[in-house]
Amino acid sequence: MTSTIKQFHSRASASGHVAERRLPSYSAGQVCLPMQILGSAETMEHETYWTEHSHPTHELLWRDDGVGTVTIGTRTWTITPPLGMWVPAGVPHSGWTPAGVVVKAAQFDVDDPPMGNAPTTVRIHPLLRLLLSRLQTLEPGTDSYALTEAMILDVLSPAEHEVIVHRPTAELLTPIVETVLTDPSDQTTLQEWATRLGTSPRTITRAFTAETGLGFNRWVTTARIHCAITLIGLGCEIPDAAADVGYASASAFTTACRRITGTTPANLRAEVPQSRLSV
Repeated sequence: MTSTIKQFHSRASASGHVAERRLPSYSAGQVCLPMQILGSAETMEHETYWTEHSHPTHELLWRDDGVGTVTIGTRTWTITPPLGMWVPAGVPHSGWTPAGVVVKAAQFDVDDPPMGNAPTTVRIHPLLRLLLSRLQTLEPGTDSYALTEAMILDVLSPAEHEVIVHRPTAELLTPIVETVLTDPSDQTTLQEWATRLGTSPRTITRAFTAETGLGFNRWVTTARIHCAITLIGLGCEIPDAAADVGYASASAFTTACRRITGTTPANLRAEVPQSRLSV
């Protein structure tokens, strides 16, 4: 987590308190649900971190507003209102959310998972959001509950885009990764890194591609956008977020954001509650 984001965390939390939650680790199917889907919602009073844990059920996480993250191994996904996260049963993961966000989750029975057994970004479109909310108003075991479950399973689908930062572990890349994740505005070029590390640009690019599937420039852009989206979700103005992650102009930032996320910073900003703007 970057120092820029940490500074915004303390400003975004009304109390300044940071909570840590520890949950148990279950294997897939260790506990069975009496229904196909069980939903929940909780308003986070404080900025909250969940230490690594796993569920006996599949889990869908989403937000109606605000942001959050889910980390699985070396990969961190950003949750935004249009993008939820499918975490398969038994998969260890950790998470973070700022204060004031309503964390919404649905646990899915392990039989016939609708999204498979791999972590997946889910498109939280208006119909799915409505159905998930409706489920929590119904009595389990009723025909209406079963019908709503069936409709959720029918419309659940992967997102076309995802905001994910894959942190490579190669020793060669450690200085680059630590620098960019600590200060995403860092402007050190590939050639400059190669000179500093005593290697070639091609070697660095191959190392990034081998672990993340992305070349150096694409990885740096993704890390910057990941940070910027979090800042916007915490209430940062778009020009400030762009500058904080190293973009000299709003247009360049918008182009990069659209390329990585499929949407614009303005659309992401529109999802932020008024109470969290300009914190």
